[in-house]
Amino acid sequence: MAPDKAWAGEASIKGSSEAMRMAYLTASLVGIQFTWGIEMTYCTPYLLQLGLTKSKVSLVWIAGPLSGLLMQPLVGIIADRSKSKWGRRRPFMVVGAVIVAFALLMLGWTSEIVAYFVADSELKKNVTITSAVLCIYVIDFAINAVQASCRSLIVDTLPTAKQQLGSAWASRMVAIGHLIGYGAGAVDLGAIFGTALGDTQFKQLTVVSALALLVFVGITSCAVEERVLLSDGKDSGETGAIQIFTQILKTTTNLPKSISAICWAQFWAWIGWFPFLFYSTTWVGEIYLRYDAPAEAKASKDTLGQIGRIGSLSLIVFSTITLVASVVLPWVVKSPEDEKPDFTPRPPAGLAPAIKQAEKYKPTLLTAWMVSHIMFTCTMILAPMAHSFRAATTIVAFCGLPWAVASWAPFAFMGVEINRLGASAGYRRLSNSAIEMHATGHEGSHGSSGELSGVYLGILNLFTTLPQFVGTFISWVVFSILEPGKSPELAKEAHPSEHHSTDGPNAIAVCLFIGALSAAGAAYATSRLRYVG
Repeated sequence: MAPDKAWAGEASIKGSSEAMRMAYLTASLVGIQFTWGIEMTYCTPYLLQLGLTKSKVSLVWIAGPLSGLLMQPLVGIIADRSKSKWGRRRPFMVVGAVIVAFALLMLGWTSEIVAYFVADSELKKNVTITSAVLCIYVIDFAINAVQASCRSLIVDTLPTAKQQLGSAWASRMVAIGHLIGYGAGAVDLGAIFGTALGDTQFKQLTVVSALALLVFVGITSCAVEERVLLSDGKDSGETGAIQIFTQILKTTTNLPKSISAICWAQFWAWIGWFPFLFYSTTWVGEIYLRYDAPAEAKASKDTLGQIGRIGSLSLIVFSTITLVASVVLPWVVKSPEDEKPDFTPRPPAGLAPAIKQAEKYKPTLLTAWMVSHIMFTCTMILAPMAHSFRAATTIVAFCGLPWAVASWAPFAFMGVEINRLGASAGYRRLSNSAIEMHATGHEGSHGSSGELSGVYLGILNLFTTLPQFVGTFISWVVFSILEPGKSPELAKEAHPSEHHSTDGPNAIAVCLFIGALSAAGAAYATSRLRYVG
């Protein structure tokens, strides 16, 4: 029999109040979401500006699902067994943040760095594009390692009774990071900093993002003290990474009907959400340049900065609607397990009477999830018909509501089904916080779930990641057919002598339309949940 785990020290967080301690513990997520926001807002138009075709850009974004699929479980397994005197999570957080910051700066100044070493103009273009793509891959893989460690640190540090509070604070920090990131992208940083941080909006944002990530990860790392693992209590022949992945694969092919139905609804939904999350900013910016921008804006040397700022404005509205909906919807939608009233957060005392009066009119979460798919479908179908910045912004903003449900419903239903299956197998009930924490694929020492939840929620993450590969393939096909050449709105900067027509349909809008059809399939798959017991 393997020995028990041995630890040294106690987990602790600095701070004079509980709110301060929670803020310190989850501060790193602000920097992470800031960086994600900058990447999703600017990197697609940046690659197009360098001269990469949209079809090839779509292949670059395989980095996202690939890094999530590989890095999070890999770093989780390695960190679980780390015996570093600094703890199991913080070394990965700090080292990963430094790598991301360095890669961000390299990305911002790729053209200048390559020009210093390469003189031939054609070779310089190719090397610049290759270097930029490599930087994006480094950023994606490293930031997934940071994110995995930050999420696990929350689970490791807090006792079971505080997991729900920690989860709530993590959600707040994620929302704050998104809003700050999109806000920074919408502001003309050149008017604030001049050329001190770079001569373009993108360069300045890479500097700000790198500093923000280092500062916020530094705050968490300095404020949190981890226990040190002395012995992991495992024999050399015990389960390793290969055995873990094999177990997940076997379980995936033999899922209970209810779990399988939830996973397939998530699969079809994420084929639709993938192009929206990665290309909506570029799409809004292209619509602006194609239909609304004045002549001087089209002739600007910093077209990338314009697209980023215009696209960020729409995502600020989108993120605000998502944040508000995430707070309000749990009060007005029935819990999927009505016999457990603590599952749904209680409203403030002032709103309690009105909420109680409207209780009988509340829709079920199943209905809300199905309607959110339909809402997303109806919205994205309109994308090819958007011929103004206002129309495109309205479409993007309206998606904030279904996105709030999409970020909540599948994990709630998985929690209910895991509880049902776990009850028959002798597992104890999961809390809301455990559901959210294990959605990241990690299991902490203080978590309230057993092996059953970790496996099934890991599989749900698999059904969230795999559709991104499908979405990448669809985008590649669409871009190859409709816009096989350089981006008509951006490529003029990399190839000023070439003529790029803006006639014909916008390829990104077509991808969003196809995503809408997939979301309709998700609505049907969700409706089938009521017949699966």
